[in-house]
Amino acid sequence: MSLQLGDEAPNFAAETTEGKIDFHEWIGDGWAILFSHPKDFTPVCTTELGYVAGLKPEFDQRNCKLIGLSVDSVDDHKEWSKDIEETQGNAVNYPLIGDTDLQIAKTYGMIHPNVSGTAKERTAVDNATVRSVFVIGPDKKIKLMLVYPMSTGRNFDELLRVLDSLQLTAKHKVATPANWKRGEKVIIVPAVSDDDAKKQFPEGWDAPKPYIRMVPEPKD
Repeated sequence: MSLQLGDEAPNFAAETTEGKIDFHEWIGDGWAILFSHPKDFTPVCTTELGYVAGLKPEFDQRNCKLIGLSVDSVDDHKEWSKDIEETQGNAVNYPLIGDTDLQIAKTYGMIHPNVSGTAKERTAVDNATVRSVFVIGPDKKIKLMLVYPMSTGRNFDELLRVLDSLQLTAKHKVATPANWKRGEKVIIVPAVSDDDAKKQFPEGWDAPKPYIRMVPEPKD
């Protein structure tokens, strides 16, 4: 059965570039992003992992851990990380999982369940579905899933924006409109009646239509 939003992220034990982990224990009481790439020593993946390393302070500020995955070995990850730092200007500063038996990738639907073989026997093309992203909340539930094609590098700035939205809407009864960014107005969710909204948002709201109630971003 494929994973859905709201499902508990399957737990696993794994070898990483920073040692062995239990995934749920590693997440702790914060947020986490698990993202996979097709293969080490490939061009798009090199740019992605280097860019993520540069953004890590932003994710740290949001209490969100990062962890990468591919079906390559931990030793290959470590060797490839040297190329990433050399070519992208950022050292990989988060763990990379070596999923050489494909079990995590299969569990998370990152790769076809009938695929077999080792990373050494496979090419990036064989792993065409393995450019996935999972955002996982403190409750270990899946909050967001993305799958990108082989030819398209991911927009990790967009992941920061989505994370801001997920964290805000987890605390307040609001939703974020198209292209929303921190500090911009948000929407009171339809489940909140006008009477309840007056208590939660005593300064009122703008309503171009009764079902579109815009308020300033709530502050913690």
